[in-house]
Amino acid sequence: MTDNENKSPEEKQETSNAPQPENTAADGTVTAESGQEQTAATSGNENADDRQEKSAENGGSASDGDQKQPQETDAHAAEERPLSSDELLAAAANTLFPQVGADTVLADASTIRPEQVFVIPVYGRPFIPGLILPVQVATKPWKSTFDQILKKKNKVLGLFCVSAEGDGTDKPEIIDQESALLQKIPKTGCLIRIIHARISENEIQFIAEGICRIQIGKFVNTDHPPFLAHVTYPQAANETGASGDDIKAHAMTVVNSIRELLPLNHIYSDEIKQFTLKFSPNKPAELADGAAALTTATGRELQEVLDATDILTRLKKSAELLMKEVEIAKLQNDIRNTVEEKISKRQRTYFLKEQLKVIRKELGDDDDDDELDFNNKSLLDFAMKLENRCLNLKMPEHVKEHYAEELNKLKLIHPSSPEYEVVCTYLDWLTQIPWGIEKEENLDLKHARKILDEDHDAIDEVKDRIIEFIALGQKKGSTCGSILLLVGPPGVGKTSVGKSVARALDRPFFRFSVGGLRDESEVKGHRRTYIGAMPGKLIQALKQSKCMNPVIMLDEIDKISNSNMGNPSAALLEALDPEQNANFLDHYVNLDVDLSKCLFICTANTTETIPPALLDRMDTISLSGYLEKEKLAIAKHHLLPRLLKDAKLAKKDVKFPDATLKALIENYAREAGVRHLEKLLAKIIRKLVVKLIEKPQEEPVTIAPEDLYEYLKSPLFRPDDELSGVGISTGLAWTAMGGTTIPVEAALVNNSSAGISLTGSLGDVMQESAQIAYSFLCSHFANYSNAEKNYFDTAKIHLHVPAGAIPKDGPSAGITMATAMLSLALGKAPEKGYAMTGELTLTGKVLAIGGIREKTMAAKRLGIKKIICPRKNENDVKDLPDFVKDKMEYFFVDTYDEVAELLFHAVSEKTAGAVKKAKGKAKDGAGKKKKDQKDPKEQKGQKDQKDQKDQKDQKDQKDQKDQKDQKPQSES
Repeated sequence: MTDNENKSPEEKQETSNAPQPENTAADGTVTAESGQEQTAATSGNENADDRQEKSAENGGSASDGDQKQPQETDAHAAEERPLSSDELLAAAANTLFPQVGADTVLADASTIRPEQVFVIPVYGRPFIPGLILPVQVATKPWKSTFDQILKKKNKVLGLFCVSAEGDGTDKPEIIDQESALLQKIPKTGCLIRIIHARISENEIQFIAEGICRIQIGKFVNTDHPPFLAHVTYPQAANETGASGDDIKAHAMTVVNSIRELLPLNHIYSDEIKQFTLKFSPNKPAELADGAAALTTATGRELQEVLDATDILTRLKKSAELLMKEVEIAKLQNDIRNTVEEKISKRQRTYFLKEQLKVIRKELGDDDDDDELDFNNKSLLDFAMKLENRCLNLKMPEHVKEHYAEELNKLKLIHPSSPEYEVVCTYLDWLTQIPWGIEKEENLDLKHARKILDEDHDAIDEVKDRIIEFIALGQKKGSTCGSILLLVGPPGVGKTSVGKSVARALDRPFFRFSVGGLRDESEVKGHRRTYIGAMPGKLIQALKQSKCMNPVIMLDEIDKISNSNMGNPSAALLEALDPEQNANFLDHYVNLDVDLSKCLFICTANTTETIPPALLDRMDTISLSGYLEKEKLAIAKHHLLPRLLKDAKLAKKDVKFPDATLKALIENYAREAGVRHLEKLLAKIIRKLVVKLIEKPQEEPVTIAPEDLYEYLKSPLFRPDDELSGVGISTGLAWTAMGGTTIPVEAALVNNSSAGISLTGSLGDVMQESAQIAYSFLCSHFANYSNAEKNYFDTAKIHLHVPAGAIPKDGPSAGITMATAMLSLALGKAPEKGYAMTGELTLTGKVLAIGGIREKTMAAKRLGIKKIICPRKNENDVKDLPDFVKDKMEYFFVDTYDEVAELLFHAVSEKTAGAVKKAKGKAKDGAGKKKKDQKDPKEQKGQKDQKDQKDQKDQKDQKDQKDQKDQKPQSES
């Protein structure tokens, strides 16, 4: 076994101050318990003859008192309770002084140097020479050791501290075998003398006096306790007569540190008093040991002091530990002073408040339900927050003046007053408006085209209009002063176009829906006199956008309502008028706010319900519905990639062929927009995800057209039958959902009374159109028939528009209703392949209509290639994109006579020339194809189809004539 180093007296003192584990280790190893107070008792007088102890077999006999003590302990061990530290120290004092008689003289401790010593390992902090401390050890296995020690006259043993190794802590390492502990014993330990001992059933308590350092030379036995070892006594270097300057300087440093520690931590007062009685700078070795023991250093640090045999090294280590202790004490003192300062400040504040309450009560200004709380600190913090905001703002002068007034008013208002919160909220809003802050906009046309092309397919006309708007802004240096209105059916991308414009300009985007808005305070804010008052949406848009030039979208502006709470559409006039919005006045802010830098984009499904004064301030951009080709491109480039990304599916996992998308659009999603198409694609993907989770597939899944029934069930739309027959005509109408075809049916009820009845959920305008068409035919029937009798004089006609549950209205169904009734009167079906739109007057004039693009696309979806429309819409047709007019023929008419000639070939001679002219223009409008574009086979096939069609028409006319001849007989 290697030699172990000695432990210093400072470590003994640490052992006395630091609490040790109360429970004995599982292996029965001794646990050293440090006392709470240091006792510097003199060693008394002992016989000088017994300086050395023999081995356990040859040792001297104990004194009578020593022999009685173990016997008494064995007799009453079970009945006695463990002694506390104070009781142990009192017993030590009784042992040292009163129990020592004239004939019993204790040996001087400094002269005790036995060659062989019983060794007991302990946990925790090392025992330091020069200290008197209580120690506890386990009865098992150390009772036999104490029986041997207490028989000796000097009653000495060696204590060695065993601590954990390598982890930097003093946690003991529990060893099952006592003999294995000998391998953990350090180089240096402490020779102690037992002053007083008491043995109980579980533990042994004794008072120990540290004598000197010892080192183990060789163990006599290592198998089982008691462990007896040959020991040596290292002497401190230069200890005898040492008076070097370095030693004195370090000794004075230790003493000064102790003096500095005393006022900082009163816990050390008793220990330091006892320390000064026993140690002095003239004994540097004992001074270093005692000083180290005063600190709360760890066991390892004390072991280093105990191992140091050189006095100077020992003093340096003790001085370091003391300085560290002083720093810790200073930190604790600072923390304590800070806490005490806060507590005293709160107490002072509370005392002053209570005094103020009493004063106010004496003055009669006290409210039992209200407690006064002048929160000056909170007001100061709030004012600082407002000032920090104002540093980044460029407030106009009138705003700065108003802000200063409100802030001064706040300082004079009592915090418990209701107006206090009102002013605080107002100032908070006033400083959150980004006065003078503008976001630099990007007016690069290439960048704008790139953004618009990325976000949208088709709508080329709309994108060109936006590019023109941005180009004009580039010339002016800003896009200020414009209000765009995007009009179109639902689902065509109006809102997304607004977002794209904001992204192209690099400006913040704010959207709020005004659909159903009934309160004008939503636009212009509430008065501050109301509880819960707030600024309007436009001020909130500036706050959220953090700039004065955001892109603000007013969605569904055609659905604003009026109520007894004001007219929101009228309130928008001030905000949207470029001549007024530079000085927009919000009721809450009550200051002029410049909205002229904002770009307003409005959306609507129709312009008919927008107030004319508001519509006059907007620049209208129409977004029509999409054709099948356009929907296909949108689905492939935008809808499917976004839906697959949301479902965490890769493009390679699912394939949608063009044929599938076309079938989906044709049979399930014929509406003008693409919102319903997106919902159908999402439904397919959801069902597909479920299938892939239940049955994973390695190969990509392809959705074929025939698979649509599995995912979406029956088609919503089926191919329409050809609209033909007597009394049936096909009209074109515009709705909020886009263009649509409207079949009109007329039937003869009886010939006994003239008149007309209408069904089909028709609006007022369409009912008027039906009455006008009926009256016109009654007065002009002779122009279209050679019959001597006017058919309408006795005919009761029922006019019906199918899908009667759907409301229908609009001023463009006049010629369609007249055609259905004329077909019934003539008994002849109209020419096939025609659809018509136009309003009729009582004199037969055909008036202009709107929505020609939507109506053209509705006819295309139904497979109709010929459209009859008013001549006044000829320029509108010219403005249509080529892909809309492709393969379409337009027949422009001024009067109904031209319509009758086209459909029934029944017209007076005076209108024949005008009809021929309309047909010629229709051919020119459609555009003649070059002869080399058609091969002979195609021309021959078209000729055969025309011949078959003519034969079928002749047969239908003959059948209708026969039916007409048979009707009078059946009616009679």
